[in-house]
Amino acid sequence: MGGPLEGFKVVEIGGPPGAFAAMMLADHGADVLKLSRADGGGSVGAGGGASVDPLGRGRRSVGLDLRRDGGAERFLALVEQADAIIEGYRPGVMERLGIGPAQCLARNPKLVFGRMTGWGQEGPLAHRAGHDINYIAVSGVLNAVGAQDGPPVIPFNLAGDWAGGLLMAFGIVAALHQAARTGHGVVVDAAMVDAATICAAVPHACFSIDTWGPRGTNMVDGGQPFYSVYRTADDKYVAVGALEPQFYIELLERLSLADAGLPAQGDPSGWDDIRAALEATFLTRSRDEWCKIMEGSDACFAPVLDFGEARSYPHNEDREVFIDYGGVIQPSPAPRFDGQLSRIRPWEECDVPADRSLRDWGLSVDQIAWILQ
Repeated sequence: MGGPLEGFKVVEIGGPPGAFAAMMLADHGADVLKLSRADGGGSVGAGGGASVDPLGRGRRSVGLDLRRDGGAERFLALVEQADAIIEGYRPGVMERLGIGPAQCLARNPKLVFGRMTGWGQEGPLAHRAGHDINYIAVSGVLNAVGAQDGPPVIPFNLAGDWAGGLLMAFGIVAALHQAARTGHGVVVDAAMVDAATICAAVPHACFSIDTWGPRGTNMVDGGQPFYSVYRTADDKYVAVGALEPQFYIELLERLSLADAGLPAQGDPSGWDDIRAALEATFLTRSRDEWCKIMEGSDACFAPVLDFGEARSYPHNEDREVFIDYGGVIQPSPAPRFDGQLSRIRPWEECDVPADRSLRDWGLSVDQIAWILQ
């Protein structure tokens, strides 16, 4: 497959945030085997076929009922072949099934055991149900997003679910490095509440030293007029991020406002006047007209695109930010190594019978027959 994780084998079981982590690993060469319900059949992936999983690209699937007699032993047979596990159940579920860290590490001492949860493995909320909105709520992140005079705005599930998946992917790679160095496996506790909190490290630190104000009044939350979004004449939007003085000056020049007598950029008492001037000016032209005016500048300007527009945006096209995988347009693997995109295992190589997937993992004919019976 190619990629820096080529040669590593990962077992995936559980929900979407863990699946996002598994996708990241598979994108960069890891051989990830997704365990689905025994009646699920077939492989999964973000492509054609009977079962489409938007996070399932680049990996194969095997049906395995962990709750039936012998389910734990069948799972442990796969663990013996793996370098890592990603599981997404509530704390204690894997232990009750007889396949917790103790059992798995006893069979494979170098195993990395990744645990993806919302609240973490311990604490008063560890066993409570929740979703992204709940995790980011108690991290302080949700309260920080939105206008000063409005309610918090939900940033869909970026800051909890998907940040949690990234945290898990990083944890797995770090733990694989440790296991290779020490010969001992490790349990990775990746909680979505932790992911949201660590992503807000800067505002938390600023709050501690009294330099972070209420929602909608800060440097990067729209509180400053030169870091905000503006409506255009065609009811679309543009994004402005001209924080540094030299970029702000260039922005004003492109807007023909350099000689408008606006208040100084660094004087908060004049920000309402600056915002009013920017609002009125951007409303005089369409979004695309402003793109032409700003082209080639350092005004820290960009059009606000929808998902469809983002795919055809010249910069994104040039960098191949999006790919067609199995007939579904989706983001390309990231990051890049030596400037190159990693090669995702083609959909056709994922959509194979379970016995072939297990054979490629190194299991014997007898083991395969036993696992699939």
